[in-house]
Amino acid sequence: MLLFFTGVLITLLFTALINYRINRKISIKEEAIQRLEQEKQIVIDFMHSISGAITGEKNRQKLFHKIIHAAITNTGAMSACIFEKKSDARFYRIAVEGLFPPQNQASVAALKHSSSRTEFIKNTYETESYSIGEGLVGSVAKTGKPILISRAKNDPRVIQHDDPALHIHSLMLAPVTYDDSLIAILAVANPLSGVPFDAMDFSLLQSLASQVGLAIQNSTTIQLQIEKNKLDLDLQLAQNIQNLLLPSQFPEDIPLEFATHYLPAQKIGGDLYDVFEIDTDSIGVAIADVSGKGIPASIVMAMCQTHLKHLIKQKTSPADILKLLNEELLKTMRPGMFVTLSLGIINLKTNSLTIARAGHEAPLFYSPNHKERIFPIEVSGMALGIVPGEIFNEKIEDFTLSFQKDDILVLYTDGVTEMENKKQVEFSADRLMRIIDKTSSKNADAIVADIIERLNDFAEGLEPLDDQTLLLIKHIGKPN
Repeated sequence: MLLFFTGVLITLLFTALINYRINRKISIKEEAIQRLEQEKQIVIDFMHSISGAITGEKNRQKLFHKIIHAAITNTGAMSACIFEKKSDARFYRIAVEGLFPPQNQASVAALKHSSSRTEFIKNTYETESYSIGEGLVGSVAKTGKPILISRAKNDPRVIQHDDPALHIHSLMLAPVTYDDSLIAILAVANPLSGVPFDAMDFSLLQSLASQVGLAIQNSTTIQLQIEKNKLDLDLQLAQNIQNLLLPSQFPEDIPLEFATHYLPAQKIGGDLYDVFEIDTDSIGVAIADVSGKGIPASIVMAMCQTHLKHLIKQKTSPADILKLLNEELLKTMRPGMFVTLSLGIINLKTNSLTIARAGHEAPLFYSPNHKERIFPIEVSGMALGIVPGEIFNEKIEDFTLSFQKDDILVLYTDGVTEMENKKQVEFSADRLMRIIDKTSSKNADAIVADIIERLNDFAEGLEPLDDQTLLLIKHIGKPN
């Protein structure tokens, strides 16, 4: 009987032991789950605390300061520091909160020669940096692996200063990465509780560092997008202003038809065309091409147009106007920029056209009564804004010819004639002249529409690399 009870007791004890172990494992598992949930919540709180910085902070250093503050709050550390990787591959202290002790040998010597702790901290914090492999920061940078030093007092890797306020008792460092690219090193020291950092704290820091990498990348992306949107807005505004400067309506109740084509290669173009009502008998027409593209070219274009509107009221000779315009542009244009321009004045009383050309593409002239029917107006001249008046003025001259019913004047920029197809063949002035000759009986709008249709067919879907501008004037004769 005794043996029976002994056996039962052993069985019960064995069963109790098994149940204890099972319950202990369950308890440990539940505790681990609880810790994971706590860590998850801390990470969520951390991201929430720096979310405003991610979206609203333009200053990168201030962003890091907000991250450091959030890191201290969520890890319970007394101090924290973040070292950002710069273009020279060194890691510089960019943000610190609390009295985070420097971890290089130079700081030990600096402290001994400083008159006060304040002076030491100020000088050291401004200059502290680490190369890859140097000290604990450099070690994390080199290996890409975080470091946990629960008890730092006797760890030879930790530099301890004589000043008790700079002692490190417990330390954690983690790499801040995004998409396998190292951005910074995050370090926290000395828990407020006095209890050394443990494995849970270490896991938490790594999770926070991972979120910091994402936060920094998101902030960079957001700021780039903000800057891009601002630039797009500025470009759109500049484009709208430029479009207002280019005429959309032309003089009426005169024996002339006007048609235009304007296609900038970028949002902002460097081409210019304009039509001026000088007086009841005189109409000015101009086309220009500013060197370069984008906003700088558009600014020069606007200056050129403003001067031209003013000067054309003072002179009756296109050449004289261009001489004065060259003087004005030389005062304001930066070196290396220039403007090519063709300027014509049509006299409706005498049915004549006087034209001057400052290095621009030769205007095309069509006349059914001329033996050549269509030809380029080759007149000497050089670009504006390059040379002083004593040289420019000798090169520029007027050319006058009859401008009667059915005659056509075509001003254009090289973006039209130099447009290439997929075989790298240029559209050319000869092809342009053939189209004008064949369509000369149509009105001005129809002729330009045919030119653009043929130009687009020729381009075979390629986008223009240069601004395309064309101004066509057709004399339709006085009404009967």
